[in-house]
Amino acid sequence: MMHRMGAVLALTASLCATGAQAQANAPQEALYTRALAATCANCHGTAGQAVAGSANASLAGMDKDYLVTQMKAFKSGARPATVMHQLAKGYSDAQIETIAAYFAAQKK
Repeated sequence: MMHRMGAVLALTASLCATGAQAQANAPQEALYTRALAATCANCHGTAGQAVAGSANASLAGMDKDYLVTQMKAFKSGARPATVMHQLAKGYSDAQIETIAAYFAAQKK
């Protein structure tokens, strides 16, 4: 019985510590995400909102899965582009997921 109680207390302490660590990392992760998304701003506008009349797509509010699919197609060369195929090769799949989630969460 005491052994189980000790295990429960250890698990609870571990979960609390993990939660505290996640909260401590949240500002860093948010900054990292915004920094990744900022690399798209020159062509796709601040927060993914392209300038009206621009030939480049606004990314804000686009479906996350669609963005991931398109970025991976650029990265592999399956989708032709003038610049995006070169840029996409610089991102890991995890970074592509992060960027796509950021833009999907933005208002159109």
